[in-house]
Amino acid sequence: MQFRQQALAKLQSPEELDLPVRLARPQGWLVLAVTLAALAAASVWAVTGTVSATVSAPAVLTHGQGSYVLQSPVAGQVTEIVTEEGARLPAGSPVLKVRTADGETVVRALAAGRLTALAVSIGQIVTTGANVAAVEKVADADDPLYATVYVPARSAASLPAGAAVDLTLQTVPAERYGVLRGHVKTVDRSPQSAQRIAAFLGDAQLGEQFTEDGRPVAVTVRLDTAAGTDSGYRWSTADGPPHALTSMTLATGSIRLADQRPVDWLLP
Repeated sequence: MQFRQQALAKLQSPEELDLPVRLARPQGWLVLAVTLAALAAASVWAVTGTVSATVSAPAVLTHGQGSYVLQSPVAGQVTEIVTEEGARLPAGSPVLKVRTADGETVVRALAAGRLTALAVSIGQIVTTGANVAAVEKVADADDPLYATVYVPARSAASLPAGAAVDLTLQTVPAERYGVLRGHVKTVDRSPQSAQRIAAFLGDAQLGEQFTEDGRPVAVTVRLDTAAGTDSGYRWSTADGPPHALTSMTLATGSIRLADQRPVDWLLP
């Protein structure tokens, strides 16, 4: 009954047309002002601001010409290892000896370089064409190192030449010495097979590892040099690690893409 009496009283009373109408409370105006200011700031940022992104992929330190796999020209038993891993070899220098039914054969380096891996040992039986060693093609000890980053093919088109690259080396603690700095030198636009990667690096296992998720694109990174560091290269810290870098060191490369304006994402 109480609600009914109130309804009847409202119908009988004239409307108060002479009283001002309150459209919004002061708190409501404040919220509206803040919302409009935020929208205006977001619009300005979308037009004038920039957003950066990165692409991360496995990498390896190499010299510019890569490596090659040395194969045995004959079948037989390995009788002597003439050199050792890490040694620099002139073209044609002996690497190992293999005894066959017709006598002893010397397996020689095809081109000058550094012996990075031996795949055989004394007494081992090898077949014709078997991989016996990997040789990095470097003629001078002062030849600079590069990094080869194996980027997924879907991301290769957005990589600009000269883009900044940060390299986290597996053998260098990043939390202590930071990351190695570099810039993109070239981008090979054709995806690479496991066999092609293995031929360049002289390591079939790395070829398989870098193609587990499909054929990647090879990105060559020029390392930034710095005279004041022990490695001779620039790091995110002042000094970097207290030792020189060696080729075939595995790393993770983070390549910075070209900056984009947020408004570009909305435009066709």
